[in-house]
This record gives sequence, C-alpha cells and structure tokens, in this order.
Amino acid sequence: MTKPALDQTPQLNGMFRFQWEEAQNCHVLLYPEGMIKLNDSAGAILSEVNGEQDCAAIIQALETRFPEAGELGPDVLEFLAIAHEQNWIGYA
Repeated sequence: MTKPALDQTPQLNGMFRFQWEEAQNCHVLLYPEGMIKLNDSAGAILSEVNGEQDCAAIIQALETRFPEAGELGPDVLEFLAIAHEQNWIGYA
C-alpha cells in the first residue's frame, strides 16, 4: 500500500456517489451493485474529497474541524491509500 503524497489531489471514482444515508445513519458510497457503509472517520475524510483539494489541504481542513483529535495526517493518508486500493478514489 503506497500512501499518497501531500500534493496529490484525490477525487471520487465516478462510479461511486458519496452521501449521507438517513436510513443507515451514516455516510455511504453508493454504486450500481450496492452500498458501502462508512464509519464516522471515513465519512469525514471523504466529505473533504472534492477533486480540488490536495491531501495537505484535506488534512488541514480535518484538523481544523476536529482540533481535539490532534495530528491527523498519518491516519488520513493511510485511509486515502486504502480508499485508492479499493478503487473508491483516484488522483487528478
């Protein structure tokens, strides 16, 4: 698993749609064959993935939103690497 560089810009794979699913009470990734339920951390990270912010900006935004969490960089980069392996995201 290769972690992304801070200057890489992740974007959601076009076959997935990220949204809040009230019935599941969580964020999900919808795709033609089904749905992936995301935990709170994954939902928070993917909510910042818009194809415009690079990884450094995503980390900064999350650290601003969750100051009590401390440094989030390593965890965010690890999740983005997993999301890339799962083909949920690509890099612009």
